[in-house]
Parts: sequence; C-alpha cells; structure tokens
Amino acid sequence: MKAIRKIGPDERVEGDPTPGMIREQAVATDRLWAGLVRNEPRAESGWHHHSDNETAVFILFGRLRFEFGPAGGDTVDASAGDFVYVPPEIVHREINPTDEESRFVVIRAVSGPPTVNVEGPEPA
Repeated sequence: MKAIRKIGPDERVEGDPTPGMIREQAVATDRLWAGLVRNEPRAESGWHHHSDNETAVFILFGRLRFEFGPAGGDTVDASAGDFVYVPPEIVHREINPTDEESRFVVIRAVSGPPTVNVEGPEPA
C-alpha cells in the first residue's frame, strides 16, 4: 500500500560517503534521493559528481563554495536561504569557508548512482 510517511532525524541513515562531508539519507527510491548534508568548519569535500542525476541544494545555514570546471577554477558561493542547481556529471567539491558548520538539504532526481567519487576535475 502506498502511503505518506515521515522520516524523523533519528531515522536518517548514513548516505554515500565522500571525504569532508557527512550525508544523512532520508529518502532513497529508484527515482529520488533526499537528505541532510553537513560540512565541518573549514572542511573541503572530496571531488565527486552525481552521475546522470540532477541535484538541487538548499542551504539551511552557513556558507558553501562549489568548485567545478577546468582544474576546479570556476566557483559558486552560496549562503543560508540560497538554492544551488548542480547538473548531471559535473565534477565538483563543496568547501565550507567559515568557522561554523554548514548544513544543507539535497534533493536529487535519481537515474544512476547517487555519488561517484573521483580524483579531481579535468585539467585546464
């Protein structure tokens, strides 16, 4: 039977690991991934992409810098209240440039592996 369900904080499970990030998975189906992600102060995540998946990020609090593009030379800075869209297969990493933890909600339309960790972006 299909039903609406609530996932409380104590029901979230560890999501795909990427160094420098803590992912808490709330929902994982064949078509959707949703969860809470935390970056410690001054943390840099490992380089990764999200396969064929489109990703929307909502910054709850703190700030994030997304690095991407050739040699990681392109950046997008976001802070609390901002949405960020990450297209499929974009190699990127998140950096918390502040002395406080950042937290953000991630919603991903799934059509492949949710996270693929890589060595880094293509050279410039």
